[in-house]
This record gives sequence, structure tokens and C-alpha cells, in this order.
Amino acid sequence: MEEREPKSGLYWYEGERQMMPVIPLRGLTAFPGMVFHFDVGREKSVNALEKAMLGNQNIFLVTQKNAETDLPTAEDYFTVGTIARIKQMLKLPGDSVRVLVEGLTRGEILESMAEVPCIEALIAEILEEEWEETPPPLEALSRILLDSFGEYVATSSNVPDEALSVVESIPHPGRMADSIAAHMEIKVEAKQRILELFDLEERLTMLNEIVRKETEILKIEEELGKKVRTKLNRNQKEYYLREQLKTIQEELGVDDSAVSEIKDLNDKLKELKLDKKIHEKIQKEIDRLSRMQPGSAEATVIRAYVDWVFDLPWNQYTAKSIDLKAAEKQLDDDHYGLKDVKERILEYLAVMELAPNVKAPILCLVGPPGVGKTSIAKSVATAMGRSFVRMSLGGVRDEAEIRGHRRTYIGSIPGRIINGMKEAKTMDTVFLFDEIDKVGNDFRGDPASALLEVLDPEQNKEFTDHYLEFPFDLSKVFFITTANALDTIPRPLLDRMELIEVPGYTEHEKVKIAERHLIPKQLADHGLSKETLRISESALHDIINFYTRESGVRNLERRVAGICRKAARRIVEGRAKHVKISSKNLAAYLGKPVFHYDVIEDEGLVGVTTGLAWTAVGGATLSIETSAVAGKGSVSLTGQLGDVMKESARAGISYIRSIADQVGVSRDFYDKYDIHIHIPEGATPKDGPSAGVTMCLAILSTLTKIPARQAVAMTGEITLLGKVLPVGGIREKVLAAHRAGIRKVLLPRENGRDLEELPDEVRKVMEFVLIDHMKDAIPHVLTKKPKPKAKKKKAQPGAASRAGGTKRTATAGVS
Repeated sequence: MEEREPKSGLYWYEGERQMMPVIPLRGLTAFPGMVFHFDVGREKSVNALEKAMLGNQNIFLVTQKNAETDLPTAEDYFTVGTIARIKQMLKLPGDSVRVLVEGLTRGEILESMAEVPCIEALIAEILEEEWEETPPPLEALSRILLDSFGEYVATSSNVPDEALSVVESIPHPGRMADSIAAHMEIKVEAKQRILELFDLEERLTMLNEIVRKETEILKIEEELGKKVRTKLNRNQKEYYLREQLKTIQEELGVDDSAVSEIKDLNDKLKELKLDKKIHEKIQKEIDRLSRMQPGSAEATVIRAYVDWVFDLPWNQYTAKSIDLKAAEKQLDDDHYGLKDVKERILEYLAVMELAPNVKAPILCLVGPPGVGKTSIAKSVATAMGRSFVRMSLGGVRDEAEIRGHRRTYIGSIPGRIINGMKEAKTMDTVFLFDEIDKVGNDFRGDPASALLEVLDPEQNKEFTDHYLEFPFDLSKVFFITTANALDTIPRPLLDRMELIEVPGYTEHEKVKIAERHLIPKQLADHGLSKETLRISESALHDIINFYTRESGVRNLERRVAGICRKAARRIVEGRAKHVKISSKNLAAYLGKPVFHYDVIEDEGLVGVTTGLAWTAVGGATLSIETSAVAGKGSVSLTGQLGDVMKESARAGISYIRSIADQVGVSRDFYDKYDIHIHIPEGATPKDGPSAGVTMCLAILSTLTKIPARQAVAMTGEITLLGKVLPVGGIREKVLAAHRAGIRKVLLPRENGRDLEELPDEVRKVMEFVLIDHMKDAIPHVLTKKPKPKAKKKKAQPGAASRAGGTKRTATAGVS
């Protein structure tokens, strides 16, 4: 250790340096001028005393940082202590020694020199200046400190009045401050801080603050003591009555455990700090329980009720600061895409950081199955550092599932919301209502109506469960709901939620999700690694195109799992050490392709048009077929069409009648021909306003004998005047067209704003024509002259991957 220059400061300086034995003290701080005794039992400490007695009888006393440490080293005690002189030693039974010492000066350990047979260190004396007349600043601080200490002595019952006289007789401000600190009943850490202050002004100032604080605490303790003493007589009376009650209960055969149980319940109730009305209600139930036989049926019901109340997370919140960057990274790591959902969550977290008391939003994630609605809710909870509770509402028909059973019924329990809060253990959990669009109702009540109170930010602060019979605060709970469709959700319930659409994934997004999430997960589940099984990107494209047909990735994950199982078997049987899946050998693992895509060379068919529809599982393409045969003008619609689609068909026929001369159709066609409109897959019900344009063009193609282009898809509703009205589900419909290989889509002009929601990779290869009127659609669909029928070619696995999917047109943009 390099020798340092001696230190000094205002009113103090560093004196002589000398080797000295050291004794670490447990729970005790020695000050200069302090005469006290302590017992020494540790071998090193006894050796230090003996070595000091052989020398100048000086020893260095320093305080341990942790009193529990039995064999302290240099890191276990402070460096600043007191140089003391041994005045007397007395051996006690058990090899321990009682020693009387007097503190001389402060000291500081410069270097530890030895640990055995005793602790020795190089100590620097810290000396204070002496004056004939105390400097004015120190004199002023000393007087203030003496006044504060006098008030402390007057308030404290543990410090004798003589202590003030002793302190007042000390002329030196530093020694006076040390004497006051020695008399104070404060923690060892506080005394050590005073000991380490060499500067007298700082020491006097800090000690004055401590004395004033301790005086205030003593005054508060005294006031509380007076209040306790005023209640003493009443408590003695209650004690006497309880003893009498205990004797009576013993005579009646009541078990002592029942009495202790009531006491425990009362103690728990006091700790909860509930609202006055709730506290009184629970106290009433506990009092009723105390008057009952423990084994009675009613006592069991009350005990279960009280236990439920105590198990709820009263005033328990997640104590965690919000890190927006970490939350955003968590969401991005867990899910690819879903930009709108992530932005809304991060916005809420930012607002919560600025306004902690803001009401939690109620989000409804709407989208087809398998797109990650439930998993994103889990990621939200992880990103926020909160607990997560999931409640599935699919098939729930009993209102008691939400509000609980009334306690008048045998076996009654709280609803699943209160049960979820019990499991969450915090008042600000993330609570997921899964499949809210599948809630039912029957003679047992309407659960959807019961959810109105839960999902209303203005009401859920006082949600009342029938079992609890008092309001419970749900305002801090972050509710998230999921749904596949909105038409089955009651309008009042839908109005209380903020809707966020979670659309289907594009082929590019599915590939990225598979590479980042699905494949690593399945490899881990099947005991494989990236080295033992590799699935090429071309194989993923083929799995998506020829083995799955969905908006989400659920079936894609099943296909990947199937590949993992077969690969695991090959490796275990010793037929391969590594497996690589490509487009060429994909069929060996998944079998023949399940789905096929027709590559259309701009084929024209009379009376057949391609429409787009929205379903609960995403978008879909519809092939609408029409025929006109000699008859009496009847209209037949088949394929399980709903009333809205039937009305659209009739509106299309009426429009064609109004423009018959302009399009070359006989005026009396509706008298000469029977028109039949059919949409294949008749087992599937179909309805909605999106097929008006498609059916009108199919009928017009049949009547004019002009082929309709199959590579053009369309959607939109029409009026009797031929105006094209906007429809919903544009993103899902366009993605369905993209999956089917269609690259030209006709849309209502007002739906042009929805194109911004489409992925870039879809917009780049698609042509969108925005139309206001049916006349705008006719040139794009009906060809002037019938073209020779082109052969449909089946897209083969591998080809789609190399070409980037099914057939793509070169034109891109919006007309």
C-alpha cells in the first residue's frame, strides 16, 4: 500500500500513525471521551486485549457492519473507530473477559496488517484543535444542539436528567457532540455516520437534526401511550369478560382452536384496512361465527365466505416501473406484425406512466382463429410486468358464472371473475375474456348482460358479486377480450369496448412467423435442434400454399409438428443424423398436397364471376354461377343464400332491366328466361351485402353471352340506380384474392382508404380498380369477344415457392 499524505480539515488534523490491535464491536459504537465496559469472548478479541496490555494499553475499537458475523475480516467492519485505553480487565466464567475502556480520540484504519493471532492494523489518529475561546460558528451550533438535547432529555424516560448536566459541562464542541451521540438511543448506523464526520460544523449540524427527529418521535410515542392508557380500563374489562366467556365455552365443550381461529380472523380483518361498510359486514359475519358451534353447517358456510374475502388481493398492486422500450421489445419478440395492437398497448403504457390513476382500457381483439389474439394478451401482461388471468366465455350460459351464486344456495361460490382476481393476487392484473362472441343465454340468465357492468369503466369500480354482496374495485384491471366476429356480440356490450382488428397473415408474414416462433418452439418440444432438422424457406411456402388454407397459423404449426415427428423417428431409428426439408422431399413427410391452386391464364367464362367474401375465419373467394334458360321469368337462388344476398340479386336484375338497351339485352328477358343463380359449396350458409356487384355482372354475362374474366375479383353492394356502395372486411378479402392467385380486384371507391392497411408485399403485386358505378366495372370484367378457353394448370409444390406464389400479373397500383 502506498503511503498517503496526512489529511486535515477545518478544526481537525491527522496525528501520529501507529500499529495497534483491533477489536470489532457488535451492536456498539465507541466515542472519544466515553467510559464503558463490554464483554469479550472471541479468541482474536481476547488475544488483542492481551497484546494491548503488553504494550501501551491502547486498543482500536471499531463497529462491525453486521452484528451476526462471528469471524469478521477487514471487509466486515468500518474503517473509522475510536482509539481507547484499557482501564480494567475482569475474567469471567467461560473464557470470556469483561473490559473497562475509555475512548481517547478518533482513528482511521490505513492498512490491515494481520488477522492472526489477533487483528492488527495501521491506525491514524484524528485529532481536533483546541481553543481558549470557541469559534463563533461552533459556539452557535453548540448552543442550538444543547437546546435540542435538553428537550430530548425532558421527553425521554430512558435518558437521566444528569446527562444534560454532564454534557453542558464539556467546553469543547466536538467532545460535547460525541457525548450527546453516546447518550442517544439511535441505531448503530446513525452513530457510525456521526463518528465518521471529522468536520465539526457538519457533525454538530447532523447531530442536531437527529436529536430533533428523535424528539418528535418520542412525543408521538408519548401521545400514543396516553391513548393506550385511556383504553386500559376498557381492555381490562374486556379481558375479564373474555375469561368468563372462555370458562363458559369450556363448560359447553367448545374447542380452544375455535377461539384462536376467531382471534386470527379478527387480526386478519384489521390488517386488510377495508372500507368502513365492508369492514363492518365482515366483522358481523365473524361475530356470528364466534357464537356458533364450529361443526355446524352454517358455521362452515360463514367460514368459507370469510376465507374468500381474505384471499382477495385487497390494495395489492404491481410495484414496477414502466420501461416502454423493454415493453416494445417484448411484444416484438413474441409476435411478428400486429402493428395496431402493439401501438395501442404502448400508448396506454405511456399514459399510465404520466397518469398512474388513469382508468385501464377495455380492448376487444377481433380476427379469425389462429392469428395470435390470446397469445398477444399474454405478451401484454409480460410486457407490463403484471399477472395474467384467462377466462374462456365460449358456451357460458349461466349468469352465475359472471356474478356468482347468492349465499342462500347450498354450495354457492363466487363468479369466475372474483375467482380470477383471487388467482391474480393483484388488483391491476391483465384479465382476458376469450371468445366473447360465443357467449350464450338461456333460462339461467344472460351472461352478456352481466358483463356490461364488468366492461364499463364507469361502473366496474363497484362491481358486485352476488356471493360477496359488496362492491369490489375492478377499475385498475386491464381487460382484453377476443372475438372472431362482431355480429353475435350485443350492441350495448360492443359499445363499451375499443375494437382492434387482428387481420389474417399474408404468405410472407406466415413464413416469418414460422421461422421466428413456430419452428423453434416445435424443435424444442420434439427434442430437436437447428442442426438436426432444417426446413427451407421454399418448403415453408409450399406448406402454406398446398397444405394449409387459413388466415392464422394454427394449421401451419400442426404441419411443422408433423414434420418434426417424422424427422425424430428417422433420427432415432438411425436412418439419418440430420434431416433437411425442401420442396422436393416435402411430400415424403406431409403426403400429397391437400389444396390445389388453379393458375388462370385470364380465362373468360360466360355467367361465372369471382367474388370476395368475409367470414369468421378470414376472407374467401366465391365463384358465382348464373344461367338463363327458356321459361316464364322466375328467379332461383341456391347455395344457402341469406336474405341480404337474395335482395342483392333482385336489385341486380332490376338494374339490368333499367339499362337493357345500353348493354344489348332484350327488354323482355325477364319474361322469356328463368334465371338461376348458384354459389357452390351449398352446405355452407352465405349472407351479407358484399356480393351485389359480383352477382349483377354474372347475370349480365349470361344475358349478353359475353365471357367474364376469372382473374378479376370484386366486391361491393349496388343500388337500383347502379351506384356501388362501400363494404367491410377489405383487408381479409384482398388477402384471400392474393392467396388464390388473383391479381386484379375491383373495390368501391370509398374503400380506397382501406388499402393503406394492406401489407406492402401485397400492394406491390396487386392492381386495384376503384369504382363508383356499375358502368365502371363492366369493361374490366366482361371481355368484348370470347377468348378460346385456356387450360387450367395445377400449381405444383416448389413452383409456387420459386415464382413467389401462384400466378402474378405484372401490373401493380390503383386505377
